Amino acid sequence: MRCRSSTCARPRSARAAFAGARILDDEENALLALPKDTPLAFLCHHGQSSRVVAERFRTAGFSHLFNVEGGIDAWSQRVDSSVPRY
Repeated sequence: MRCRSSTCARPRSARAAFAGARILDDEENALLALPKDTPLAFLCHHGQSSRVVAERFRTAGFSHLFNVEGGIDAWSQRVDSSVPRY
């Protein structure tokens, strides 16, 4: 499917930026090295991939995990409309 949104041309980190957020593909090893009681929240477009990642981190021993259900899209619609939908 071809993206029709102007946000698709931007890097993923700029499409819907959240303060303090990191891109998992770039930071996974650094995150896995954190203390296992570090609070971590995972976000993706619709919440499916982030749920899988949260479970993977739970399996790795992390205990304070959050998944934003519905993802960035739901956050934009229900919490903060200034976050762009893409």
